[in-house]
This record gives sequence, C-alpha cells and structure tokens, in this order.
Amino acid sequence: MEISIIIICLILAAFFSGMEIAFTSANKIYLEIEKKQDDFLSRILTKLTENPSKFIAAMLIGNNVALVIYGFFMGDLILGWMAHFGFIFSDWWNILIQTLLAAFVVLLTSEFFPKVFFQIYANSLIKILALPAYLFYRLFYYISTFFIWIADFVLSKFFKTEGNQIHLFSRIELGNYITEQMSTVEEDEEVDSEIQIFQNALQFSNVKARDIMTPRTEIVDIDLFDTVDDLKALFIETGYSKIIISQNSLDDIVGYVHSFDLFKKPSTIKSVLMTVEFVPETILIKDVLNLLIKKRKNVAVVLDEYGGTSGIVTIEDIVEELFGEIEDEHDLDEELIEEEIGEGKYLFSTRLDVEYLNETYRLMIPEEDSYGTLGGFIVYHTKEIPQKGDKIVIDKFHFSIQEASNKKIELVKLTIKD
Repeated sequence: MEISIIIICLILAAFFSGMEIAFTSANKIYLEIEKKQDDFLSRILTKLTENPSKFIAAMLIGNNVALVIYGFFMGDLILGWMAHFGFIFSDWWNILIQTLLAAFVVLLTSEFFPKVFFQIYANSLIKILALPAYLFYRLFYYISTFFIWIADFVLSKFFKTEGNQIHLFSRIELGNYITEQMSTVEEDEEVDSEIQIFQNALQFSNVKARDIMTPRTEIVDIDLFDTVDDLKALFIETGYSKIIISQNSLDDIVGYVHSFDLFKKPSTIKSVLMTVEFVPETILIKDVLNLLIKKRKNVAVVLDEYGGTSGIVTIEDIVEELFGEIEDEHDLDEELIEEEIGEGKYLFSTRLDVEYLNETYRLMIPEEDSYGTLGGFIVYHTKEIPQKGDKIVIDKFHFSIQEASNKKIELVKLTIKD
C-alpha cells in the first residue's frame, strides 16, 4: 500500500510539474487555433486558458500536495528498509538520509525528466492531457483563487504593484508558429502569399537600411549641370523611373528626377529636381519609411560613418521587404551564382548575404554589423578592393577572386581549410 501511494504521488507530481511547464512553453498561437475548432477538447482548452494565473497556481498546489503525501510515506518506507537491513543511526542521520534519498527520487522521476519531456512536446501534451488537467484545475480552483488573492493583496499593499498576469501570446511566439508551418512545406510546394507577407512583417522591424539599399557601385547618376537631353537619354538607356542627381561626385547627391517630370519640358535639370532625405546605414527601415512618408519623399540617401554615400533606399525597396519583389518590364533578373563545386569548395557571387550562406551551407563565416554580404566580408578584412586573380586568406576561408572591377568584387571561389 505504501509503495502504491508513493508511485501514485510521483506520477501526480510529474503530471503537475509537467503541465505547468507545458502551459508556459506551449505556443499560444497553436492553442488559440485549437480553441477555435469547436469541439469538446477546444472547449476544455478555452476554460483552461481563461485565467492562466489560476491554472498555474492550481498545478503548483496539486504538485505540493502530492509531494507532501509522498514525503510522509517515503520517509516511513526508508526508515523501515533501514531497520530491516540493520542500519541504525541517530535521528539527525536518519533525517539526512531520508531527505537525500526522497529528494533524489522525486527530482529524477517527477521534476527533471517530466519537465524536459513536457517542454519538448508541450503543444501535443497540453492537448492530450487537457481533460485531467481541467479536473484538477476545478478541484483546486477555490484554493488557488484564495492564494492568488493573498499574493495580489501583498503586491498591491506593500510593493505598490499589480499582480503578475500571463499574456496570451507574444510576437516571438507568432513568428515561431509561422516558422514551424513553413518548415512543413515541401520545396516544390507554393507558400501562400499571406503567410509569406506575415513572416516578412515579423522580420521587418529588425531590418536596417544597409540590408536593402542599392549599393553605391550600382547607383546611376547624372551631374546637376548636364543637359536635359543627356538626362532623357539616360532614362531611355536604363529604363529607370528615377535618376539620382549629383554634383561633382556621388558623395554630393542633391536630389533626383522622376521620368514623369520630363513631360513638363524643363529647360534645366534643376527646375524639376526633387530633394532626398539622408539617413545613416544603421537606421531601421521602419524608421526610414516613417521619415519618407512624413516628409513626402520617395528616396533616401544612405550615408556611411564618414558621411559619404553608401547607397540609396526607395519606398519601393521598403515595400518589397513586405510584399516580395515588385518587378516591371524594365527590371533585369540578376543571377546570383551559388554553386558547390567540390568538397569544401564553392563558387559564390559576392552580393550573397553572409547570413544566408551560413544558414544554407553551414559555413560559419563571422557575422558583424560592419558588413552584410560576402564581398563586404572580404573588403572589411583586406581594407581594399581585391583584383581578379588575387588570393586572400581569412582564417580558414581561402578566396580566389574570379571576377572583379576597380570598384567591386563580382565572383569568388571559396575553399574552406581547417
């Protein structure tokens, strides 16, 4: 009988501690979706999550009750075994041995392993065990309500704070749920545009201007004092709707001209010039968007730490971060090369993001705020623009420059050597 009660108490303690960690670890978005299924289980989950604090308190009370009963019977059982095998100690030694053995058993069987297991399979187990959890929740409901009232009273009277409430779900949990759903999609399946937009929106607040800007080397510009005919010819040649206007160099951008303004038949470029905003590389694109909307501008010039032009960002670039690539008839498909040509050997376009290469090929290239692309990583360490045929070694990364100009690197061969 004693052993049976001890086993039951250990099982209950494992259940209560496991459900506590499962409730706090489960994805709240998943629970909200399950609650919308309109069946018996969904109604149980709805009742469990009506007041998260009371549910957690009920599980804690149940766990403590089970452990108290376990400790009472386990202590007698250990003393009986010690007397049976002829181990006679003083009262203090008996208490110490009882405590150590009882604690070891309960930590192993009802605390450590259950919490690890329930945390890994939190979403599934909270759904499977919802009914017994609800029965115990109702059993300890009034006791948990009483203790929560005491806690709130102490917090409000002595610490001048409100009782801690568990929020339903966070932005991180929403992102994790969408990532889980995306991971189940096969490579050849199409992802719903709404899901992709949702995922882009969650990442939007962490994207910086330098991550999406058109780099300096790809900016098409014309001097302020060139003729309107020259500007018209450049519009026809590039197919762009906007042309950057500079004065002497790209480090002195004074504005831009929209192709639509050429219908006004201007006499000079200056007469149709539109001003731009200037922002640092590290500014978040959500702040750039707010700034451009507030100032009613379409183009922002991104400045480096020395005040020189690093690139440009347009409203279209920012919108594409949310809705995906927006292409028109003048957009050219840029083919970025990424090819594994042997064991530990790769052929990469330098425009590829370091973060993307690390995730895709497990390269473990160091990531820093000073650069974002593979080309930026190389230039950051060499402090110059390497030329075609140059060999560069950065730690275990051996680069061979395949294509380059006097302004930028285009293509590299990467060999990884430990």
